[in-house]
Amino acid sequence: MTTVQIPQRMDFAAVAPKVFKAVLALDAAARQGLDPVLLELVQIRASQINRCAYCIDYHTGDARRGGESEGRVYQLDAWQESSLYTAKERAALALTEAVTRLPGGVPDAVYGEAARHFEEQELAQLTALVFTVNTWNRMNVTTRKTPGTQ
Repeated sequence: MTTVQIPQRMDFAAVAPKVFKAVLALDAAARQGLDPVLLELVQIRASQINRCAYCIDYHTGDARRGGESEGRVYQLDAWQESSLYTAKERAALALTEAVTRLPGGVPDAVYGEAARHFEEQELAQLTALVFTVNTWNRMNVTTRKTPGTQ
């Protein structure tokens, strides 16, 4: 099997280190108080939607190292059809999809369901996490960051 080499356009961290460090700081702040399993599911799902190969590779690896099952990782793209996710995870994934696909807005029902499962502070952290993973996705897709590199 021959793979296709897709060249990276830019090393964003080297070219814009202050911006990169600011996103790292936002990422660290957004993670505070969130369940590590939920955190990875949200980041994988947003990365799938945004077609960020680097982030999908990165976060599925982190999820597996954190003990996430292969089945839950594989079925994440079809989470609505799967019985492997809790009601709280499903609410987080629905919110992730709505925020990631923002031009359609965040429906009141989606926000309300998330608010039912998350305390206000945790909901704010979850929302910030979705903002952050979308920032990483846009940075890495634009620069064509190569999966498998750290």
